[in-house]
Amino acid sequence: MALKSLANLPNRILGVLEGMGFTVLLLFQTILQTPYIFFKRKEILEQMFIAGVGSLFVVSVVSIFTGMIMGLNTGLGLRDFGAEGQIGLLLTITLTREMSPFMTSLILAASVGSAMAAEIGTMKVSEEIDALEVMSISPVRYLVLPRILGFSLMVPVLCVYSSTLGILGGAVIGKFQLGIDIIAYFQDVQSRITSVPGLKDLYVGIFKGYIFGLTVSTISCSQGLRTQGGAIGVGETTRKAVVTSFLMVIFFGYVMTALFYN
Repeated sequence: MALKSLANLPNRILGVLEGMGFTVLLLFQTILQTPYIFFKRKEILEQMFIAGVGSLFVVSVVSIFTGMIMGLNTGLGLRDFGAEGQIGLLLTITLTREMSPFMTSLILAASVGSAMAAEIGTMKVSEEIDALEVMSISPVRYLVLPRILGFSLMVPVLCVYSSTLGILGGAVIGKFQLGIDIIAYFQDVQSRITSVPGLKDLYVGIFKGYIFGLTVSTISCSQGLRTQGGAIGVGETTRKAVVTSFLMVIFFGYVMTALFYN
């Protein structure tokens, strides 16, 4: 079994490289279709609704509880040094810079990205995409452009929304479990956000959200367009889309943090 796996290793590496090339090429093809944005505005708004409003509930719940968990753990740790009142400052930095873009992107990759890959994959195996090409309709313009643009535009908006709810969740914990003055808490939040480093954190978080959204949507569409093997292939495509999106979000998150803060 081990020898067989080693024998298949070159083919797997070539498959990964082929998939990467196809995904990058798909992104460039989508960029070339941007002059048709006005004609696809209805589809783009529909995808923005699916990615934004459709994910609002789960993003809200995860964001609030993340802020509460981080606030409680941070406050308990700082209490040993008598500095639990600083959780507002620390939560603002952590959520706007790192956690909100990560949480939002991973949530949307698992929900919207997987559905996107499955939808396009089903169209691929049922030869609907071949039918579009026969009718001289570009699948990239018809299917990919609205999904990538709508998804990538909504992720930064949800990142700001997620950061806000996380900070509010931390305020609840700070008030009722750590005994922190709520006014002092929000004064720390305001002072951080309005400072130059705080604005940088906010802009970097929004930029990360856009890059993550672009990454997840492009990978999901790419996996869908390369689906083979009927219903089993659609399931495999969905799994690959989610796993690959997770890995790339983590990788690009590290790279951008190193670039902006090193």
